[in-house]
Amino acid sequence: MSSSIKQSNVITCKAAVAWGAGEALVMQEVEVSPPHPQEIRIKVVTTSLCRSDLSALDSHAIFPRIFGHEASGIVESIGEGVTEFQEGDHVLTVFTGECKTCRQCMSGKSNICQVLGLERRGVMHSDQGTRFSINGKPVYHYCAVSSFSEYTVVHTGCAVKVSSAAPLEKICLLSCGLAAGLGAAWNVADISKGSTVVIFGLGTVGLSVAQGARIRGASQIIGVDTNPEKCDKAKDFGITEFINPNDCNEPIQQVIKRITDGGADYSFECIGDTGMITTALQSCCDGWGLTVTLGVPKVKPEVSAHYGLFLSGRTLKGSLFGGWKPKSDLPSLVDMYMNKEIQIDEFITHNLPFEEINKAFELMREGKCLRCVIHMPK
Repeated sequence: MSSSIKQSNVITCKAAVAWGAGEALVMQEVEVSPPHPQEIRIKVVTTSLCRSDLSALDSHAIFPRIFGHEASGIVESIGEGVTEFQEGDHVLTVFTGECKTCRQCMSGKSNICQVLGLERRGVMHSDQGTRFSINGKPVYHYCAVSSFSEYTVVHTGCAVKVSSAAPLEKICLLSCGLAAGLGAAWNVADISKGSTVVIFGLGTVGLSVAQGARIRGASQIIGVDTNPEKCDKAKDFGITEFINPNDCNEPIQQVIKRITDGGADYSFECIGDTGMITTALQSCCDGWGLTVTLGVPKVKPEVSAHYGLFLSGRTLKGSLFGGWKPKSDLPSLVDMYMNKEIQIDEFITHNLPFEEINKAFELMREGKCLRCVIHMPK
């Protein structure tokens, strides 16, 4: 079938549709429009469940909606003017794009694209419309990706071409959480050899920070989590000491300051709790202590901290996608995985078929998984 004929076709496929906050996803037929100019339609191969999908499902007001953003797939068709991709290309989707022409993309200082940045309204960047519908009524997008569908449409700036030799069922983790943690360690904090690190929250992002710190040669990597079952797993990624705050009879920041001789060089907040940001700042050392916050808070988005923490030389930095420019940088991370320089497989605790996607949400709610990879029908 020629490209032009394909472009005129609407695809009917299965998608896991969210109809209300906290409700189970409903597997049903949706119509997927052909790609518009500078867009591609992707056959999703695998999509992994990220905690931000769960947080948005539980709290977001835009419904009906198709969630999912951490995914891999194969280009099924291309829209008008697309030269970067061809049908059959293997791609990763990304929730924050890279246009390569805006002030931020051109600066070399940022990965916050002004054109294809984080999309919160449930529509496409280009025309503020949707590409999904049920019985002629729109179904909204999530982060301009919506990978909980057998097919999806994304802007070309929100997809990254990768080697066809890389296993799509593994590298899908690089399209969000794993890359975010590695980048926070390498790009945002720029962890130095021999330094001390403390990480609050040992999910996929926190353990990716640990992996990045270990690769950089940090001498002490302290993991903080209230789930005791994470202790052994964390050591596989570089955690040298595990602390459960529930087992401490003093504030956790005091424990950390004592075992690091005055505070860590770097601390990372990977929970999504703005109150924990203050604790992370207090766990850093005077003079040069750096706190990086990666988590997305469900409640109380405002951050408060005593000004004295900053007068004493501490720094607080935010991190979106680990500072990576997705189209420019993700292929190198795929290469690192293929060369066995970074771990991915060890983060995958569950593999489930698409029809069991609600089970994946249950596992995440219960804290029983790191990454659950959802496999689409072949």
